[in-house]
Amino acid sequence: MTKSELSVSDDDERGGAEQVFAFFREQLLSGKLKAGDRLLNERELALKLGIGRPLLREAMRSLAMLGLLDIRHGKGAYVGKADISVLADFFTFCLAQEQNILDDILQARIAIECQAIRLACERATENDLSRIGERLTALIETLDDPEAGGEADFQFHQAIVAASHSPGLITLYRAISDLLLCSHVERRRTTHKTKAIIDDLVEAHRQVFLTIVERDREAADRRLREHFAIGDELRRKSLIAAYSKGGAG
Repeated sequence: MTKSELSVSDDDERGGAEQVFAFFREQLLSGKLKAGDRLLNERELALKLGIGRPLLREAMRSLAMLGLLDIRHGKGAYVGKADISVLADFFTFCLAQEQNILDDILQARIAIECQAIRLACERATENDLSRIGERLTALIETLDDPEAGGEADFQFHQAIVAASHSPGLITLYRAISDLLLCSHVERRRTTHKTKAIIDDLVEAHRQVFLTIVERDREAADRRLREHFAIGDELRRKSLIAAYSKGGAG
């Protein structure tokens, strides 16, 4: 096979795979397919899409790896449910290659959490409130430990997003959860020895929790945004102080 022939073959394969993905995406979005539905058999599906069966088989294997298809040998293929951990790994792999990603990911976090907390004020159940309260207690108990404290901080905010009962927000948050956890731990390593920041950390989280209990959407949104802004400012001051001392020494 010549180089030009190989190039055409590769292009055909990519085009065929994209056609298969586009077909399933359209079918799912339109509601024509849903989890548990059985697909047409391989021959019928290949004819419907106008592609070869080997290419269809390869594309379906890729979809199965993402959990979108459940291929049962001898029984056919069924619509599955995407594994969010695979999506999270994909997001982490892509975004981790970007420079200063932990600072940038904070912007996505603000967008998701501020809407989530407004919904949580309306939708949070008693179990949700209890869970957020438990996460707040864990956060207070781990102030001197950057690793455990960072994870407790992350879980507190994750519990708020869960209390929104919004599948879309929860899925997006989980998709970037690995990066968010790293961000929490890194920020805690920078600030855990600064009393002013730790005092603010506890009070800010307590106030955020109370606004959810009171089901005050506007106050909750405002408190959370203030928490992000103040925390970022105190972290910058902590870095300036640390490097100023280092330079003086």
